[in-house]
Amino acid sequence: MSSSLLFPRLIAEAIGAFTLVFIGVSSIIITGNIIAIAFAHGLAIALMVSALGGVSGGHFNPAVTIGFWVTQRIESMAAVAYIAAQLVGAVIGALLVNILLPASLLDITGTLGTPILDSQIGFINGIAIEAILTFFLVIVIFGTAVDSRGPALGGMAIGLTITMDILAGGPLTGAAMNPARALGPALISGTWTNHLVYWIGPIIGSLAAALLYHVVLITKNTEGNSET
Repeated sequence: MSSSLLFPRLIAEAIGAFTLVFIGVSSIIITGNIIAIAFAHGLAIALMVSALGGVSGGHFNPAVTIGFWVTQRIESMAAVAYIAAQLVGAVIGALLVNILLPASLLDITGTLGTPILDSQIGFINGIAIEAILTFFLVIVIFGTAVDSRGPALGGMAIGLTITMDILAGGPLTGAAMNPARALGPALISGTWTNHLVYWIGPIIGSLAAALLYHVVLITKNTEGNSET
């Protein structure tokens, strides 16, 4: 893919990841309410997938991109570029939250909304929970955005899956489901405790869901646009 064709996709991926982090982290700092936090994250993704999915496919998540790559729906170089754009967008989102929100609010958490494990959740269990939550997310992405038999819901189903996952998993792991969502605020706040959970778990969950859908649940004559 030529750079002139790839560049708009990278801008879209960066904007999507930026939106998720800026809105999601702001909701954590401002509200501290799990329902508000879940819907803020879910709406951010639902709206950005609806707005930008036609440009880039609306991954906004390195784990999702890896799922598309392993099922040959995105080329290797494009996948690497997507992930880089997602990480840059997430870091910028966290940086702007840190700059723009009042210090009195930022001091409430001190971690800038970085996902962390509950004190009763160990490293392995954290990976497992993040993997399961991401599995749900990627199954819904494949079922609504890849499989042509699925309902044309825009980003709504994907956003609602994130809302569902945060309502259930937020108190346990933070329910990041997305390495970029974890990296952005971690880098700006310096909060690195159990950070690998938010790479290993989502990637495992995405691979499991993508391969299951690709190998078992979808057929070539029903498959949607593989370039998304």
